[in-house]
Amino acid sequence: MNRNARRGRAIAIAEAKPNARMVTLRYLMLAAGATAASLALLLSHFI
Repeated sequence: MNRNARRGRAIAIAEAKPNARMVTLRYLMLAAGATAASLALLLSHFI
């Protein structure tokens, strides 16, 4: 494997890994949505 092929492969692997900050943000948004849905469900039972 020559140098350019190795470099291209390394770049492809690096781009395939999800950014840690984006993963954290995605889970926070998912948690916020689940919390909002739970609150809406609870409020609908009491109203």
